[in-house]
Amino acid sequence: QVQLVESGGGLVQAGGSLRLSCAASGRAFRSYAMAWFRQAPGKEREFVARISWNVGSTYYADSVKGRFTISRDNAKNTQYLQMNNLKPEDTAVYYCAARTSGIATMQRSEYDYWGPGTQVTVSS
Repeated sequence: QVQLVESGGGLVQAGGSLRLSCAASGRAFRSYAMAWFRQAPGKEREFVARISWNVGSTYYADSVKGRFTISRDNAKNTQYLQMNNLKPEDTAVYYCAARTSGIATMQRSEYDYWGPGTQVTVSS
């Protein structure tokens, strides 16, 4: 069983930055693909960014490309999402997800473990 816990959310003005962290339990973290998803009120949970197990591959949703950066530190069992130039439309609950196969995808149904989420609110 893997437990994921997000942190770093909060309230920020448009144009500001936040860094989300996701701490994972278990020694197998380094073999997992990881991703971030988000869900705004009244909307479906959507893909934000993903990273492969060996940090060799990253991919972003078009809406965040150039503003967000996903990374991971396998020695610390932690992944990160650096969010710059935040916009009001980035307001959502952000979720960390892990896929045990190690192959990162954009499909939320293919992720095996989820964190409880952290709220990000961007004011205009």
